[in-house]
Amino acid sequence: MEQFKVTRVYADANGDSHFDEVYYPLTDGGPIGQLSERVAVKEVIFRKVPPGYNDLHTAPAKQYVVLLDGGVEIETSLGKKRRFEQGEVLLMEDTTGKGHRSSNLEQKERSSLFIIF
Repeated sequence: MEQFKVTRVYADANGDSHFDEVYYPLTDGGPIGQLSERVAVKEVIFRKVPPGYNDLHTAPAKQYVVLLDGGVEIETSLGKKRRFEQGEVLLMEDTTGKGHRSSNLEQKERSSLFIIF
């Protein structure tokens, strides 16, 4: 069975942030391709960040982040770093705790889409 991978960032009971992977099963949608089950959402926010963006923060809400035209490096509170490229999807759930640091991979403006649920 095909699956769609999303990288999750979450906080543990001590407030430290971690990476995990979540897989959404896909089923045959006929000529339009493979589809997951629906996910209920509340809002969508369009975002642009400046070239030098580098910020330590918690996620403002439980949300998916879709990287539209640039990559980001995320560092957990324990110092683990991962790079994510244009087109990848993140599930940000560390709304409490010590947070994570986000930095643009390139010195250029980056666009993303926040899907809040």
